[in-house]
Amino acid sequence: MKATIGFVTVSDRASRGEYEDLGGPAMVAWFERVLTSEWTAITRIIPDDQAGIESTLKTLADDAGCCLIVTTGGTGPAIRDVTPEATEAVCEKMMPGFGELMRQESLKFVPTAILSRQTAGIRGRTLIINLPGKPSAIDDCLNAVFPAVPYCIDLIGGPYLLTDAAQCNVFRPKHAQKTRGSSI
Repeated sequence: MKATIGFVTVSDRASRGEYEDLGGPAMVAWFERVLTSEWTAITRIIPDDQAGIESTLKTLADDAGCCLIVTTGGTGPAIRDVTPEATEAVCEKMMPGFGELMRQESLKFVPTAILSRQTAGIRGRTLIINLPGKPSAIDDCLNAVFPAVPYCIDLIGGPYLLTDAAQCNVFRPKHAQKTRGSSI
């Protein structure tokens, strides 16, 4: 089964074309380097508006069938930063370990990482992960959490994602491994 992955940039200014979206392309580039299984990207650039974020997440999960949605932006303490609230509103199960690990990893690079409110959750058969807005932080956070992502997607009934082990060595228990000799 071919995976569909949603990439959502949450930014008032980028959605109005006032500056170039660097976060969305950074997320897509990371997945292009890491995934070896077939997948399709769906990208969106939307404003910092909770109702709009919720609607986009629901559409990508329910209608487009994304097994994974990653967002960038809107995770700080500013008034218009509402991506975590939108994610929590549309998810049935929250996965707090993702945010905890991303903040822990980011703190190695910048003391203000504690201000970030990244989170993750599950809507139906879709894992949604909120990433920070800075492209270098996107790589740092994905490198930290992605080893658990393919198995999480297995557990919620999604496609079997394979990776280039030199880029990201994911973990699956032996009983969950389908292909010997590949990065699983």
